[in-house]
Amino acid sequence: QPVRETGIIILRVDGDRVAETWFAANDLEVAQQLGGRITPGPVVRTAEAGDLAALQGVFRRASLHNAGDREVLLAHPEVLVWSGEAIAGGRVRAAVEDGTVVGFATTVPIDGGLELEDLFVEPDRMRRGMARRLVEDLLDRARTEGVEHLWVTANPHAMAFYTAVGFVPDGTAPTMFGSAPRLRL
Repeated sequence: QPVRETGIIILRVDGDRVAETWFAANDLEVAQQLGGRITPGPVVRTAEAGDLAALQGVFRRASLHNAGDREVLLAHPEVLVWSGEAIAGGRVRAAVEDGTVVGFATTVPIDGGLELEDLFVEPDRMRRGMARRLVEDLLDRARTEGVEHLWVTANPHAMAFYTAVGFVPDGTAPTMFGSAPRLRL
């Protein structure tokens, strides 16, 4: 079900029919005339070089938001710097709300699929479906590219989210901070 962004209207297409429509604008009259529903939610788009500082800020704030990770991350400040190298390759999808980057996801091609390398959302926007929307966007794009699987090495604190969006356990992987769950979708 690819998502097509068409200005203020976002369509979810199922086969040859429009399955769902969102309006990312504040023009209630136009939205009602077109028969859709208003959503104040973000538009997901490919990140641009000019987004780097905003993406780095989201990365740092979201990383430090989890109290269970904060102490170890602060002891290793080098891991709190997001390079943004994946922007040039077009592999970073940014959630933008009211002109502000509020979340992002990065993928890296690997044998047989894509690795979800980053998934971060502004702390004040967490638990509002934004990360789910980013994952759905990645899946839509992966399908159009013929990619069958999406993998992630998950922070144990995020396991409930990943299983809720459909990831299943697929072993473990070593990380800088020890072994972590490996999941596949």
